Amino acid sequence: MKHEKKFIPQEQQHVSETQSRQTAAREFASVEELLRYDAKQTIVPPEVARRLNQSLQNEPASARSWWRRWLDWS
Repeated sequence: MKHEKKFIPQEQQHVSETQSRQTAAREFASVEELLRYDAKQTIVPPEVARRLNQSLQNEPASARSWWRRWLDWS
């Protein structure tokens, strides 16, 4: 004999909504789109953000563009 759970209508609706949210797949046109979506959903821990900012401050300044050097613009 098979064991089946019996739900009242409200419970059944809640279960089906939960299952549909969990199984809903999202498709992305590109990897970049996936990464942007993930970045919006992910909370960066404050310590990681601080270390990243500190690391970026230690990076050398970017070189001037070729056309700025050619035109001798600052």
